[in-house]
Amino acid sequence: MFGTTHPRRRRPLPVALIALLAAVAALVAMLTTSAVTASAATGTPVTGTASGRCLDVIGQSTSSGAGINIYDCNGQANQAWTFTAAGELRVYDNPMCLDVVGQSTTAGAKLQIYPCNGGANQQWKINSNGTISGVQSGLCLDVVGAATANSSLVDLWTCNGGGNQQWKTTAGDTQPPTVPGNPRVSDLLCDSVTFGWSAASDNTGVAFYDVYHDGQLIKSVSGSTLSTSLTVVPGVTWGLYVNARDAAGNVSQASSTVPVTPPQCQVDTQAPTAPGNLTGSVSGTTVTLNWSAATDNVAVKYYDIYRGTAKAGTVTANGATPPATTFIDSGLTANTTYTYYVVARDAQANVSAHSNAVSVKTGAACGSPVCAVTQIASDTDIPWGLVTLPDGTILYNRRDAHDIIHLNPVTGAKTTVGTVPNVENTDGEGGLTGLAISSGYASDHWLYIMHTSPTDNRIVRIKLEDDKLTLSSEQVLLSGILRNKFHDGGRLRFGPDGKLYASTGDAQNGDNAQNKNGLNGKILRLNPDGTVPSDNPFGNYVWSYGHRNPQGLAFDSQGRLWEQEFGNAIMDETNLITMGGNYGWPACEGTSGTCGTAGYIAPKYTYPTADGSCSGIAIVRDVLYVACERGTRMYREVISGTDLTNVQTYFNGTYGRLRTVEPAPDGGLWLTTSNDGDKDSIPNNSNEKLFHVTLG
Repeated sequence: MFGTTHPRRRRPLPVALIALLAAVAALVAMLTTSAVTASAATGTPVTGTASGRCLDVIGQSTSSGAGINIYDCNGQANQAWTFTAAGELRVYDNPMCLDVVGQSTTAGAKLQIYPCNGGANQQWKINSNGTISGVQSGLCLDVVGAATANSSLVDLWTCNGGGNQQWKTTAGDTQPPTVPGNPRVSDLLCDSVTFGWSAASDNTGVAFYDVYHDGQLIKSVSGSTLSTSLTVVPGVTWGLYVNARDAAGNVSQASSTVPVTPPQCQVDTQAPTAPGNLTGSVSGTTVTLNWSAATDNVAVKYYDIYRGTAKAGTVTANGATPPATTFIDSGLTANTTYTYYVVARDAQANVSAHSNAVSVKTGAACGSPVCAVTQIASDTDIPWGLVTLPDGTILYNRRDAHDIIHLNPVTGAKTTVGTVPNVENTDGEGGLTGLAISSGYASDHWLYIMHTSPTDNRIVRIKLEDDKLTLSSEQVLLSGILRNKFHDGGRLRFGPDGKLYASTGDAQNGDNAQNKNGLNGKILRLNPDGTVPSDNPFGNYVWSYGHRNPQGLAFDSQGRLWEQEFGNAIMDETNLITMGGNYGWPACEGTSGTCGTAGYIAPKYTYPTADGSCSGIAIVRDVLYVACERGTRMYREVISGTDLTNVQTYFNGTYGRLRTVEPAPDGGLWLTTSNDGDKDSIPNNSNEKLFHVTLG
């Protein structure tokens, strides 16, 4: 029989020994805490705007899974956070990362610390409006229930800009990095290139480099990366440049531009077949052409339409989508016979034989929306802002030359009324842009001008007297609008309420667009003297926000404001502007991205960027006209309620890139081109045209 073994009882420890062990434990804890606290020198507190308390690891725990709350700021290591180039928020020296429990993307998801592993649920974006959003979820760090007391929990919630979602980070850093230097390319192939640059510097360190071509973001890389491989398009010239960005979201001015033209991936000497079955129909002074598609061993990229021996327009492919096989030729002379033919072109400029020719005779009178186009002037610089004076003559800005021209559209006579002081170009889209005249111009002679200065974008007013700018009268109405190479906005428009509206770009930093306390990525509203209207929605100049690079502004017969906006690489958009409205950039572009999120206002019409890149808009008899650059066309869109209907395309490739469209006093339009020197800021290296368009 087996006996029972009793457990051995431990003798109680002497009181002196207990005290000694307690002292040793306290010393170890003190040393451990000191070591961890010392590591906090590389981190900084993240402070809640509403509470004034710090983002805090509960109980100073260093264990995986420890939760997150807010607590009185005390300088301890559990409140010292480091934002890394990988987008992590690290704490302690283990290191541990701020982590979404279970990789949840649902509002209310819990937060913890967890060993850093590079997961998307450990990547964060510090936004310029003070919010911190999860890269994976798009949700914001949120103090539960908008509480402000010690130990209030922090989770993820739908971003709403509330004080319980606003945080102060990187010790209030507002200093942008320096400009990245020596941009260069190597290893150029037909579909790829290596782009490199020299490091920028920053007071807190460069977190990211953002690589662009011609205003479009291609990719972002970490602040330790000084070169990257890019996918390019064979035969298409891009201008590459790079901006530096720090952890607080401050963005540098852009580097200089490096042009790159990749070779074709294969030699192609075979021309497309000739387009066939060309037919033409007439409506008043408008001719509509249709033909059968050509074929090619690679792909047909363009159809060139000839009227007689002169090119009347071009229809272009959109990516893998072949070019359309129809063309509208508008604004022709009445009772006149025109002969047309069409040729096909591929990407390597191989041109087909002519299609069959077709002759049509226009009617006795215009029976279509667009009746006639007359060139009224040309210019060696880029016309940008344009206004009609009370006597029917025109004033227009020259963007790169920085002066203002007075044009008589009947005689073509031009006079330079003066050069606007303190204007500087940006080697891109900045310079002399918006132009408006006061409602009382006949008596007060105020010109309102938007331009880039050496330090910012700004709005000024100057009197025009005796056909000369009175420079001594200049008043700076609004300064401090951030500038950059691209995304400077620039349109000015007086509304029927007597207020001045201005469109501003995001200065190549999408976070600016969501910061309601900033001036960028906005539609601004000013009193004529530059003060803030008392009924503006946020108590400042901001009328609407969440815009990328808005340029077109126009009011309809109901006094509603419409806006035209450049997208990045997916789609452009036309918006109907609502006071205080958020139009979603950078979370959404057109209808792409998280545009279905509550609180974002959807566009009224979108355009593929290849068919758009539209700048100016005008409204005549509640019809919207949109002037497009990359799309080389003008859209006509009927305003019906809050919708844009019966969308038609005119001048597709006929005059090239179109920049500005404005109402003319006879019920027609003024229309300008922006073809040569559009992105280089060099004065007088263009060959631009100004037109009058007669509408039916």
